[in-house]
Amino acid sequence: MRPARRAVLAVAALLAALISTAPPAQAAQAAPSAAPAAPASPVQSGDRLAASWTGPLSTRGRYVVDANGDRFKLRAGNWAGAQGTWEGSGSTTDPAHNQAGQVSYDIPLGLDRAPIDQILAGFHGLGLNAVRLPFANALIHDTAAVPDAAVAANPQLRGKTPLQVYDAVVAALTADGFAVVLNNHTTSYRFCCGLDGNERWNSGQSTQQWEDDWVFMVNRYKADKRVVGADLRNEVRRDTWDDPNWGLGDGHDEYAAFEEAGNRILQADPDLLVIMEGINWYGIPAAGFSHGRPMLTPVATLSNTLIRSDKLVYAAHFYAYTGPANTGAGSGPGSTSDPRYEDFTPEQLAQVVNQEALFVTRSGQHFTAPVWVSEFGAAGRGSTDAKEQAWFDRFTDILAANDTDFAVWPLVGWQNNGVPNDNWALLSYDTAGRRLGLNDPGDWRAADWNKLVNAPSYTGQVAPVARWNMLDLDHADQNVSSRMLARPDWSPGNRKGDCPDGQRLAGLGRSSSRGLCTDTAGPAVGAGDWVTVTDQRYVTGGDWASGYDKLQCPDNTFAVGYSVHNNAMSALLCAPAATALPAGGRTVWFDHGDNRPAAGGSVASDWAPGTYKGQCADDEYVAGVADTWRWLEYGVPDALLCRPLR
Repeated sequence: MRPARRAVLAVAALLAALISTAPPAQAAQAAPSAAPAAPASPVQSGDRLAASWTGPLSTRGRYVVDANGDRFKLRAGNWAGAQGTWEGSGSTTDPAHNQAGQVSYDIPLGLDRAPIDQILAGFHGLGLNAVRLPFANALIHDTAAVPDAAVAANPQLRGKTPLQVYDAVVAALTADGFAVVLNNHTTSYRFCCGLDGNERWNSGQSTQQWEDDWVFMVNRYKADKRVVGADLRNEVRRDTWDDPNWGLGDGHDEYAAFEEAGNRILQADPDLLVIMEGINWYGIPAAGFSHGRPMLTPVATLSNTLIRSDKLVYAAHFYAYTGPANTGAGSGPGSTSDPRYEDFTPEQLAQVVNQEALFVTRSGQHFTAPVWVSEFGAAGRGSTDAKEQAWFDRFTDILAANDTDFAVWPLVGWQNNGVPNDNWALLSYDTAGRRLGLNDPGDWRAADWNKLVNAPSYTGQVAPVARWNMLDLDHADQNVSSRMLARPDWSPGNRKGDCPDGQRLAGLGRSSSRGLCTDTAGPAVGAGDWVTVTDQRYVTGGDWASGYDKLQCPDNTFAVGYSVHNNAMSALLCAPAATALPAGGRTVWFDHGDNRPAAGGSVASDWAPGTYKGQCADDEYVAGVADTWRWLEYGVPDALLCRPLR
């Protein structure tokens, strides 16, 4: 959500984060071997758009693909309104107290001014194939009918609640061929963006309620396979007293909360994409205090693992007047001298976008996933901000060059006599339903927008790719196997992690309780029980770690999980292979340093920072782990038994 251009933080409130926008980006992963191609035209009728792709969507490496395995690039926009437009004081229906003088009545903007089919025709004209549709948690629980004035141009929606209007908008969008991403934008209907009570997923509500609301929404649209994604929460940021964090295991841990919610969503509907933004702001924006906008940077060493590893998409937001350590405040509390994104040279901007977001698209790493820039934008018609205009040109160049999925903010606004209320909107409507659009004369953004939507991009089939995923037992269990989640606790009293179904254990950190999973080169899981190994009874083929305690899987099984007590090894979880596996193998010691393959999966990234790591080669499987309590080593893993897959 584009924040207002004014300081909303107070020194008395510890200068909590003002703005709620903007992460970074990186160079995109190389495209598959097929040559990139520009679509004949991104502008399609509803029938043509609907025929061009099949839901549900999933991921292959850095790309989103449809049900046929064809690349589906999210060319999207944000249809705002259902997150609320009231600015926190005065009457909720007084334009003077709503964002840009626009009263949304807590439903998507414009339904009072233009029939929904005309609004969707405008979306087609922009070349969109997807819509990010924000909502507030309040919308789910709101039982009051919207006033007739809110849907004056769509009388079929009279008497409906905000949620029922949202239903109708979702149905209209998907019937017209658009992919819809549900976006939990706010808790209350209040707009926007600093200390507004919507800072975290559990601001104004419990984490449990937030997750329950998501499961409700997922089940509500489960039958519609053009509802393709759950964008978990908009722009997580500091409140008055507390920062969000990534991995501390407390009630402000975005990493843990998003992973838990994502897995609950996938248990309700395994077809949805789960979309996660990083931390939008932490710290006190004042000289002498640590502060910044890390966004996806923490993913480099602590990435998320879901029960469906082909469903994770990361997201980031960028606006010219914010920066990596700049809230965007123009003056007063919250304003700092840190550079804004618009202050960078093209080369510097590309570098910071890479560092904060697009690095995630690098292939073959534990964090590899598509990155969706789900908000960016600029003031258009009537704006004379030369620095913002230059930034918009540079930023759309970066999106085009990296073939990045995107969603502009916002799509719909109001206008009066050719003057938009919010000149950030791409389509603006007056009370008679007349549209003033981006491509009408006078909007400087048109050239950059059309450059972006018409840029060459990879199309067609995307080959399946191998995956690597982290297991993180730093603070709690990480059970991401659907099979094991349906069964009793396989190592009671210990922290445990198991790989997503279809993956095997590939590596362990020595004293960090971190692990690495992969599906490269198999093997397929066979019939039979999975075995929990707690002693040396299955050690065969000789003593591969003399003097050490060994946990070894039975022959023809492979490790898919492990448990620890503190950080000491407690058990291995072993799954049967569909075919016989070779014996023998080699001992990979990592008690005095990293021991990872020179090449292969996730070797160019650190999945257990600060500790030694052992990792089998891509054509091997973990058959055993050795540890000792001698020499004050406290039972942490020291060696792996890596056996060949073939």
